[in-house]
Amino acid sequence: MEFSERDNVKYLLELRDREELRKIFDRAYQVRIQYLGPKVYLRGLIELSNICIKNCYYCGIRRSNTLPSRYLMREDEIIESALWAFQNKYGSIVLQSGERRDSLFIESIGTIIEKIKEQTDGKLGITLSLGEQKYKVYEKWFAAGAHRYLLRIETSNKSLYEKLHPANHSFEKRKNCLTTLKKIGYQVGTGVMIGLPMQTVDDLVDDLFFFKEMDVDMIGMGPFLTSNNTPLNQQFPVHFADKEELLKLSLKMIAAARLLLKDVNIASTTALQVLKYDGREQALKCGANIIMPNITLRKYRPYYRLYDNKPCIEENSELCKMCLANRIISIGEKIGYDERGDSLHFQKTKYRNTIKIFYNS
Repeated sequence: MEFSERDNVKYLLELRDREELRKIFDRAYQVRIQYLGPKVYLRGLIELSNICIKNCYYCGIRRSNTLPSRYLMREDEIIESALWAFQNKYGSIVLQSGERRDSLFIESIGTIIEKIKEQTDGKLGITLSLGEQKYKVYEKWFAAGAHRYLLRIETSNKSLYEKLHPANHSFEKRKNCLTTLKKIGYQVGTGVMIGLPMQTVDDLVDDLFFFKEMDVDMIGMGPFLTSNNTPLNQQFPVHFADKEELLKLSLKMIAAARLLLKDVNIASTTALQVLKYDGREQALKCGANIIMPNITLRKYRPYYRLYDNKPCIEENSELCKMCLANRIISIGEKIGYDERGDSLHFQKTKYRNTIKIFYNS
């Protein structure tokens, strides 16, 4: 009996035998080394604001949540953080915030990108994670100097997506944003939450094939972690209490993504560390190749909590740098200092498209 690619992925996600899992994790790691080499690339994460117009039922900074003190980093603070990353040999940064679409925010982000690009001589990679925007806004930020964009779909199951969001949140709009970003020329990333209430193994399999169908260049996915004072936490207060099982499922998803997609960038997300102290290191050994150390100014960190028990909120950027570097090196990995670590998948796709245009012209 022959098994399809989908059957194999589902088999992996349902596998429980420790020895077999270890073999698969090792194989995923070997594929990462084969396609992308032995380096782990750093993305300095700047959480520039927790102000958000959206009201997702699972998120700690959702608009209706009155618990977090709202903040917006000043322009000079954001640029200062970016320059710290550049001076400390981080090849790239991520500018992340709650979602806003007002002209003041849009213009400010464009200015910040331009100044960072100018002051680093265009050498510092700039990834944005700023939610759903109009085509012209994405185009404006791309022209300013951003070259990657991360927009997590959270789940590729439209029905489940609608249960996680208010009626005015559109699955199709979010999906179309990914297509728009790709059309403009960004390296496009997306991702899902693993272990959601009402989520099935088939949903997770569909998520992985959604990444393939959308031809994404990078993946940022992690375990679903609850946040107090959110509708989803109130409805499912003890969902997935077994941290070990949730970590194992998350590692399976990373390994499956690496085996299925080969040359994309895959992040080892901070949320994995909530489940186990060395969760991020384990993910690197299962096929991930990106780490995003937090370089947000310390005074703002306690207020950007998408989920409970977020690590590293009491540390400053220097401590995070030393801690992560030691942990990465301790497992035999190399750090790609002063390298942007652009998606190999994106570079190959761009090359293929260039050749196609050449021969069709």
